[in-house]
Amino acid sequence: MLHRPFGFRVTRRPETGGRGPEPVTGLDRFRQRLLTRTDMDAVDRQLLHSLRANARATYADLARQVGLSAPAVHERVGKLEAAGIITGYHATVAPAAVGLDVTALVGVFESDQNAEQDVARALALMPEIEDCWFVAGEESFLLKVRVADMPALEHAIAAISRLPGVSRTRTTVVLSTRWEGRVPSGQTPSADGPSKRNGTAG
Repeated sequence: MLHRPFGFRVTRRPETGGRGPEPVTGLDRFRQRLLTRTDMDAVDRQLLHSLRANARATYADLARQVGLSAPAVHERVGKLEAAGIITGYHATVAPAAVGLDVTALVGVFESDQNAEQDVARALALMPEIEDCWFVAGEESFLLKVRVADMPALEHAIAAISRLPGVSRTRTTVVLSTRWEGRVPSGQTPSADGPSKRNGTAG
């Protein structure tokens, strides 16, 4: 799965169609939480669930699933994009098919707490890093690194370790992937908690 969902985004931005690293700010997260709590209804949540399961679904397909007209669905999806709730669309790719046979989780320890933003920006420029999370605990960041082979992983870890503000790293190599990016099927969350929904999205 070739995307970076947290610390920086590389998926297509709905409103601009552009690409490139874009830091996610605290204001972004606050706005998303506020909108999710106050403006989204069960139909919005079902649309999100359907798009997560199949982002190529047409507005007509989505309209049949939620019982609205295609123009009404188009308007709702546009509002979800404009609000920053839908942050982009991407293709899920088999890593081995594009020569990325090695996956590792790398914990990054900072030498200076004040260097957090500088370290994050430097990490965003490294193409080997697919996901980046700012975490609680000993490490400051947890990274998912995807590379071709073990020498490439060694090179990536060395590059991360040399970044200003990084004191050391801790690496766990993934032996196999049971699942990732899973979208729960058969249920759509509601404002009051999980609820059953009819039908599934392909």
